[in-house]
Amino acid sequence: MNRKPNIMITGTPGTGKSTLGRELADRTGLKYINVGELAKENNFFDGFDQDLVCPVIDEDRVIDEMEEDMNDGGVVVDYHGCDFFPKRWFDLVIVLRTDNTKLYERLEKRGYKGKKLRENIECEIFGTLLEEAQEAYDRQIVQEVKNDTPDDMEDNLTKIQNWLEQRIC
Repeated sequence: MNRKPNIMITGTPGTGKSTLGRELADRTGLKYINVGELAKENNFFDGFDQDLVCPVIDEDRVIDEMEEDMNDGGVVVDYHGCDFFPKRWFDLVIVLRTDNTKLYERLEKRGYKGKKLRENIECEIFGTLLEEAQEAYDRQIVQEVKNDTPDDMEDNLTKIQNWLEQRIC
């Protein structure tokens, strides 16, 4: 392999993507990109969704900005959507799943309410982001993992680190 592997961490908001992604990058020395933060820092938006009360990301500008890092490899990407990224970018796609009761509490604490809260919970119930990942990438690189507790998080970190060690050696 000419480059270190790239890893996508995706899932419904509130499943722990950012916590897992940052910790994984800290432990492995991989670069961490939170796509939402990248878009915000660079104003990569293409409007505002009034129903969901959130900006609409400009996917093309995000991809252009990330291209060089992704080609170099060794990147952990954190975003709730994954189907607009080029298939060639990722060697592993982790889809975090969380118990609906826990997820509801986490999102409520973040101030989610109304349609935004309901649609995110439904997204998790129906496995929408898992299905999206399975359709966008080769199924053998897509891993669904439970992420309800700190112990789950630690187990997930260990599994991903072990995978990385096998790929890099």
